[in-house]
Amino acid sequence: MKVVIADDEPLARERLRGLLRETAGVEVVAEAGDGQQALHACAEHAPDLVLLDIAMPGIDGLEAARHLAAFEPRPAVVFCTAYDAHALSAFEAEAIDYLVKPVRAERLAAAIERVRTFAAGRERSSRDAPIRSHLCARLRGSLRLIPLEDVHYLQAEEKYVVVHHARGEDLIEESLKSLEDEFGGRFVRIHRNCLVARHEIVELRRAPDGHTQAVLRHGKQPLEVSRRCVAALRETLKHL
Repeated sequence: MKVVIADDEPLARERLRGLLRETAGVEVVAEAGDGQQALHACAEHAPDLVLLDIAMPGIDGLEAARHLAAFEPRPAVVFCTAYDAHALSAFEAEAIDYLVKPVRAERLAAAIERVRTFAAGRERSSRDAPIRSHLCARLRGSLRLIPLEDVHYLQAEEKYVVVHHARGEDLIEESLKSLEDEFGGRFVRIHRNCLVARHEIVELRRAPDGHTQAVLRHGKQPLEVSRRCVAALRETLKHL
């Protein structure tokens, strides 16, 4: 379990670090002295858990937790504070636990077990969730359902993904990474901004400029394959 400690008091960080040193399966990957540093550390290290003080200069712990709620993957938050008056606000921010300083070893151990239970349940829910059969595009107040078997490829453009399918093109407000995670068995990455349906790839060929291109069964033109994806894509094609 990767942990970030965020507290503006060096002695408080040192105490938590010492307690975590005695906890099996836990690694402190970063420390932060305020909420902004905590957010940067979480963006860099993608921790499983953030031990977050509430009263910090600038962005405080409660505001930092609200920002962390938008992270993907979202880290679990356990507040560590000298005051118990913020307990309600802490749980409204969906914290896993709320520890009052000085943090006792047994309370920290119990909080970590709660985080592990929470993470296992989230992973199980994600694994057991039914796989969608359609993608959903919003069209001026209405919705269009696009069957996955009709999708030829998915291409990221700014904050949208363009779905190229049998009946044309539509925009959806999902990330390419989340689509790859959900439908990795159906699509293969050929570029940092493009996933292609496996059954759509007819061949790989070398373009005059030396780049590799993927020829699609229903594509109007070949798509560029990035260098870092070529080897894995060739291996994938062997098993299609």
